[in-house]
Formats: sequence, C-alpha cells, structure tokens
Amino acid sequence: MSDERKKIKDAHRWIIKIGSALLTNNGCGLKHELLDNWVQQIVALNKRGIEVVIVSSGAVAEGIARLGWKSRPNVIHELQAAAAVGQMGLIQAYEACFRKYGKHTAQILLTHDDIANRARYLNARTSLKTLLKLGVAAIVNENDSVATDEIRFGDNDTLAGLVANLIDAELLVLLTDQEGLYTADPKKNSAAKLIEQAAVTDTSLADYAGAGSGLGRGGMRTKLKAALIAAKSGTQTVIASGSTRDILRNIADGANIGTLLTTSTEPTQARKRWLANQTHVQGALILDNGAVAAIVKHGKSLLPVGISAVEGEFKRGEIIACLDQARQEIARGLTNYDSVKARLVMGKSTKEIQILLGQLDEVALIHRDNLILT
Repeated sequence: MSDERKKIKDAHRWIIKIGSALLTNNGCGLKHELLDNWVQQIVALNKRGIEVVIVSSGAVAEGIARLGWKSRPNVIHELQAAAAVGQMGLIQAYEACFRKYGKHTAQILLTHDDIANRARYLNARTSLKTLLKLGVAAIVNENDSVATDEIRFGDNDTLAGLVANLIDAELLVLLTDQEGLYTADPKKNSAAKLIEQAAVTDTSLADYAGAGSGLGRGGMRTKLKAALIAAKSGTQTVIASGSTRDILRNIADGANIGTLLTTSTEPTQARKRWLANQTHVQGALILDNGAVAAIVKHGKSLLPVGISAVEGEFKRGEIIACLDQARQEIARGLTNYDSVKARLVMGKSTKEIQILLGQLDEVALIHRDNLILT
C-alpha cells in the first residue's frame, strides 16, 4: 500500500460523485439495486466515522425515461423540463434507500451563482456542514431546471470538485462505468493499461482522457478537471468503477483500486480558494511585465500603474482576470474599482490618481489579500 493510499484510510470527509452512465439503465430509469448497494456502503462508511456528501447525476436521464423520450434533447427548455421531472424520481430513490437504514436525506440544488456569490457560497458551506454534523445524507445536484449556459457548472464532475473545496473534503471519489483512467480506451484497445496512481498535475494525463457518454455531460476530461479543482484544497481524488463489488469499502481500506490522483498542495486560505474556483469572471486587465513580476514573483498587490488595458464591464467587488502581455491568465481577484474608474486610472501613479479623482478610494486596484495566482 502506497503512502498516498494510506492517507485515504485517514480521510474523514468524502465527496462521492455518481455519474449518469453508471446510475441509469442507458437512460431508461434508475438502477435501484446499484443505488441501494452504494447507500449501504455509505452507511457503513458513516459508522466508521466518515462523513459523506453525494453529488449525483441522473436527474435528466430519469426525466427522459419518465417522459418517454427516446433520446436526450438539445433544446434547453426541454432539458430543464426533463431535469425537473427526473429530480423527483432521483430524490425519491435516494430517500427510499437511506430510510431503510434510519437515515434522513436532504436535497441541495446549486447553480454557479451560489458558488460565485461570496455570501451564498458561505451559506451553502454552512448548510452542508450542518447537515453533516446532524448525520443527514446530503444529495447535491446542479439546479438544471433553472440553470442556463451562462451559469452552468457544465457537468457534475466539476460540481463535485467545487463541493470538495466548499466543505474541505479530504477525498473526492468519482464513480463511473470505467475501472479508472487508462492509457487508451479499453473498449477499443486491449493493450490499454490502468493508471493506478499519478500526480494530478501530470499534464500527460489529458492525452489519455476521452469524451463522455450520451447520457451525461462528463467524461474523463471533466474528471481530471474536477480533480485539479479539488486539489486546490488538498483533496485527493479516486476515479473508480461504481459497479465493482464493495468499491467504497475497498477504497476506504486503502485498496489499490481505480486511479488515485494525488496532490501535494496544502489547503489554501478559504477566501483565496473560493476565488480560484470561480469559472466566470466579469472582465479582464492586461498587465505590463513589471506588474506581472510584482504579482507572480513577489506576491504584491496590483496597482493601477501596471495596467495597460481594461476589458469588459464590471462593478467594484466583482471577480476579474489578470492577463499578461501574451493574454495568458496569471491571476484573478476582487477589484476595488469598477471598469469605468479602472480605465481612468490605468497606467497612472498613485499621485496622478489623487489629482485625477480628487480622492483615492484604494491604493491597489486588486489587493493581494483578494488576489490569487491561477
């Protein structure tokens, strides 16, 4: 057993994500027997002192089955309708399974706005941690019934990675219909080998990831993305087959199963972790080379004098990206100036800004406490 597998045995807070391809009968309803088996294992984990939050796909696929549709629609309002119908069946199934073991369940539906808005982020964090403290099984899903492309997480793998950050989880388990990440598609290449363990930052992993199934929006690429997100708070990730017997118990025992993606990252400050995980920014600043060096090498705040261009429209307190001269994002943070004032003060010294504005709201356009490298 590797040292990293031993760490899993000491993990006391897990996120378990269950995908659509695994949970549904090829879009024709839910696999209730498998669901009951996972719930039984989760209850066993709880008895061992392990807290679990479930991120579950399957609402749209269940809705499609209930509505009698033969394929997944492409029109957003039909997808939202399927999600609304299917969410009822999905939660009923979880509720029935957990009730057998005397456990209460709770439904948490999130959109990107709930993560992007600091107050709502903290409320979601507090709610989930309270449910864990009460021993309630929390079932998290994206609120597909109201989410649009602009506020969509994109897939439940990404959502699971964000929830891992949200509640400081030590382990993210992504259950899928594959044994883990392979060097090639095992369905097409018999020589494909399972990657048992790798650093989540290993860029070669992306070459092995393929597309997802027609039932969900995920795939191995989204699982790698989720693992990278989770790693920002020091969370390890296991990608494994949910069909494997006693899969969750085996993972908890440190068994060499699935693909373990490791991280050496220490948990970052909670506020900066929140900033790092925002996938939507309201605008961008183009920085000169001096400002880039000050931020990247010396951990300084971003001063207006180091800005050569302002892009987009944003308000004070919103999240904006910082780009270098090659337009590569190097950081993001909360701006002290709206886009109108930012354009007025860019490239100017503190003294010049005082003369221009008649007062100085903030010396830094983005203070280093509200700035994180990306």
